[in-house]
Amino acid sequence: MRQTIIFLFAGAAMRRRAFLSVMCGAVAWPLAAATQPSTNSKRLAIFSPAHLSAHLHEHSDSRFSRGSFFAELRRLGWIEGQNLKVESYGREQNTFDPEAMATEIVRSNPDVIFVVALYAVIFKKLTSRIPIVGITGDPIMQGLAESLAHPGGNFTGVTVDAGPSIYGKRIALLREMVPTMSKLGCLALRSQWDQPNAGAFRTAAETAGLPLSVSLLEIGTSEAGYRAAVESISRDGADAVMVLESPQVFQNGTLIAKLLGDAKLPAIFAFAESVEAGGLMAYSFDLIELFKRVANNIDAILRGAKPGDIPIYQVTKFELSLNLKTAKRLGLSVPPTLVADKVIE
Repeated sequence: MRQTIIFLFAGAAMRRRAFLSVMCGAVAWPLAAATQPSTNSKRLAIFSPAHLSAHLHEHSDSRFSRGSFFAELRRLGWIEGQNLKVESYGREQNTFDPEAMATEIVRSNPDVIFVVALYAVIFKKLTSRIPIVGITGDPIMQGLAESLAHPGGNFTGVTVDAGPSIYGKRIALLREMVPTMSKLGCLALRSQWDQPNAGAFRTAAETAGLPLSVSLLEIGTSEAGYRAAVESISRDGADAVMVLESPQVFQNGTLIAKLLGDAKLPAIFAFAESVEAGGLMAYSFDLIELFKRVANNIDAILRGAKPGDIPIYQVTKFELSLNLKTAKRLGLSVPPTLVADKVIE
């Protein structure tokens, strides 16, 4: 019987007690051995509104393909065009109604669903049978999993949330670079502003004594939309900016970094790639590691494992990236107490 795989990424914040529970009591799921899988062709459907569909294939030039996900699947024996059929649902197909697209994907009866961004919940409501693998925020709060150690049901994957304290940490790092910061700007998706992670950010800003200037972006925002958002923050008197994490922000990191640089606004990002593109600094997790983890989950499921038996991996390691060229352009000096893991000269 032909089988299908679909991938999901979802966003939300994760409860601290869930994190502690897994760190203290969970047994890590072993990475699958790279033995040759069945020669029967499997179907993989990837749902990622932030990517172009063409980038969701092994032979594209995107980092998604070359650097981690498809490379790891190949190492594990799954090769697109040979024993793996990839069905991609990217930015072009998800302009208007993600729920309708998710319904179409579920009806196609794939073996696994991989979802990127805030849509895992939609798929979970549509099917309790098809395995779902996702990169998410708080799978427990969203009702995707019973716990990190034992998700249950048909969902597993990776959570990128390390608890609400991550936002306080990012604000503290930004303040070290900009000690005169008196008003904090924020760029975020409108769809994530009512999520728990945005609430944790607002609480962190209040604790730090910083009023906020917020510009909310729609999914699929044009370059003009990003420019207007940055100009709004600048007019409102913000003297530094935090860019909240989302796949859309990741895909538009170069544009956002340029616009903030042109506006002379120091900013901290959630992705190191944004610093490589000219952003000032980032306190981030390793995306390549996460994609490899997801690939191993998919491999395990294709070999017969139940997603509900595979523990959800949680990010615990964050790294500080700093662009010295951008700091100099902004007239900022790096304090000796700020030691970066990655420095862009």
